[in-house]
Order: sequence, then structure tokens, then C-alpha cells
Amino acid sequence: MAKVKFFYVNGCPYCAQARKAREELISENPAYGKVEFEEIDEGLHPEIAEQYDYWATPAMFVAEEKIYESHIGEKFEEAKENVKKVLEKALATA
Repeated sequence: MAKVKFFYVNGCPYCAQARKAREELISENPAYGKVEFEEIDEGLHPEIAEQYDYWATPAMFVAEEKIYESHIGEKFEEAKENVKKVLEKALATA
């Protein structure tokens, strides 16, 4: 399975929402807990962040493909659905 690159900004409410969604999804389906996340603070590692094509955080990539990028006003249920897509893609990618 592929590792997820999770770009975030400290204090970002949408990033916190995505983490909460991930935890909720893992509690609903323990197989999701096997997916490894590499969390990258774009403020601390701009040299890594600038190598990826995204504008908003959180942004999640699986096998170098952007699967999820948040947007202003995103509701929890939408974030949860997007995080689920990331988890499913990671599990399906060898």
C-alpha cells in the first residue's frame, strides 16, 4: 500500500477537520489504520511543499497523485468523504 503525503499548516481548522475525519474513519473501518501518513508542515518544510501542486491545506497525495485538497467553507462530511477517498486509494495502491 502507498504512503499518504499530508500537507498541513499549524493551526489550520480544515487540517484539524481532516485529522478528525481520519480518526473517525479508522474507528469505523480498522483497515484504514494500516495506511501510513507522512505529515508535512509546509511552514517548516517549504522546500518539500513547493514540489507539489496544491493551493490549500490540507492536501493529500497518494503515489504522487493529488487525491484531496480542501477549500474554504468545506464542511466536515465533505472532508470525511475526501479523506475516505485518500484512504481507499492508498489501500488499493501497491
